[in-house]
Amino acid sequence: MSSENNDEPSPSPTKKPITNNNTNNSDSESDVNNEHLIGNVQRVAIVPPNYEGKPKKGHLIFDASFECGNLGRIDYVNDFEYDLFIRPDTCCPRFRCWFLFTVENVKADQRVIFHIVNFSKAKSLYRDGMTPLVKSTSRKRWQRLPTRNVFYYRSPDHRKNYVMSFTFCFDREDDVYQFAYSFPYTYTKLQNYLDGIDQRRLDYVQRRPLVYSVQKRRLDLLTVANPSLLVKGRRKKVVIVTARVHPGETPSSYVCQGFIEFIISDHPIAQVLRDNIVFYIVPMLNPDGVFLGNQRCSLLGFDLNRVWHEPSIWAHPEIYGIKTHIMKLNEDMDFELDFFIDIHAHSTMMNGFMYGNVYEDANRFEKHSIFPRLLSRNAEDFSINNTTFNRDALKAGTGRRTLGGCLQDSTHCYTLEVSFFSYQTSTTSQAIPYTEELYQQLGRNLARTFLDYYKSINYVSCSPSCSIMPRLKEDRIKSRLTRQATNMPLVDQDEAFLNNETFNLSTQEFIYPETRNNNEPE
Repeated sequence: MSSENNDEPSPSPTKKPITNNNTNNSDSESDVNNEHLIGNVQRVAIVPPNYEGKPKKGHLIFDASFECGNLGRIDYVNDFEYDLFIRPDTCCPRFRCWFLFTVENVKADQRVIFHIVNFSKAKSLYRDGMTPLVKSTSRKRWQRLPTRNVFYYRSPDHRKNYVMSFTFCFDREDDVYQFAYSFPYTYTKLQNYLDGIDQRRLDYVQRRPLVYSVQKRRLDLLTVANPSLLVKGRRKKVVIVTARVHPGETPSSYVCQGFIEFIISDHPIAQVLRDNIVFYIVPMLNPDGVFLGNQRCSLLGFDLNRVWHEPSIWAHPEIYGIKTHIMKLNEDMDFELDFFIDIHAHSTMMNGFMYGNVYEDANRFEKHSIFPRLLSRNAEDFSINNTTFNRDALKAGTGRRTLGGCLQDSTHCYTLEVSFFSYQTSTTSQAIPYTEELYQQLGRNLARTFLDYYKSINYVSCSPSCSIMPRLKEDRIKSRLTRQATNMPLVDQDEAFLNNETFNLSTQEFIYPETRNNNEPE
């Protein structure tokens, strides 16, 4: 979905700007963030010291007082430079990463340097070429700033915190400019998207609020399946997909939307899946944190992906609700829970990849290793090399670890990660930046992979025609390269698959060593 929709965050031009000539470059807020950063700035005009009167053209007006907005303070350095402070997560000063704010009242050709001075993470894809996103009222599509304009470094002026500086030239006086850490995806945008699905009146899609958040926002649960499959007394397999437990990880929402769009579509593969599998989807596990513009935590300051082992009905109603739902399915003889996949975004790694669990039972572990390999064959941006299996004690409270330890042995629990920035393929070392569409494509490929999996275990017997089957990644690349060189036909692996020449699922191909994850936490 394009970011041109009306549900994207927007400034509030009717509000009168507040004049601020703060030149305080103290670093005391860089680490602890005191009362100056409790809330977002609300149409604050930054003027030179000792300036009196109304802001003039070129006195920048900053605003983050809208859904998903995050900017806590601006310090005037000089006419060209500004120090910007990210507001920490509500009730938790540890996390400062997500930002989303607008700038207006600019002059044509006005050049500035913005320093975001209080990032809480040392490691960042900014060191690998990632840049902030920008759009304006006359240019609705998000664009990445040029790499040459962005610098990420440790600053002695801010308690040796990491600083991201970028230069920018405002070119249109009447535009309002918007800057973001990644592609925003708001709670309102999700509600509008789900309302659109409701209006289509699809008999195989059910939507209901599973629970309500602390601030009484909906935790939507989608059930996607052929109605005949939901008849009581009929045994059915279940796939559960969740996303956005960490509010700043906006790419996960685009991946989840791509998954939903495919699974409810008229595509023959989607129809086969709906006829055989029940899909439960929770697109936004942390609606309050998303609305507030937090990076990782809920309204009350909890990392909801660390409380799955013992969620509180009043403090973590979202996790309490979805876990209760999952455990009921696990105990119901009508349901066979096959998959739990929680979608995240990663701030230091490239590509899409998975975290899986480690099991003492070698046979269970071998089966657990198959699905990521199948996904890598469908999605050129999915990295099997980055996929790891671990049982770190620090991740004991995650959905993947908790459910992997308490559900039936046949259930596969994964975290699906996707980079905030880019991916590389097996055929090129050049980084391909993700877009909203490319994130959604990963979601569609995730959905397609379930057909590969269920055919490989001989659960799905019906076969769509070869022309509509998903192409395997290696075959796709090989076909493209071969067509460029010769006109020789290739054996289509999809056709072989349909002819019961199934994937070689020998366990040796899928065995992974147990790996300790030293990257950022899920």
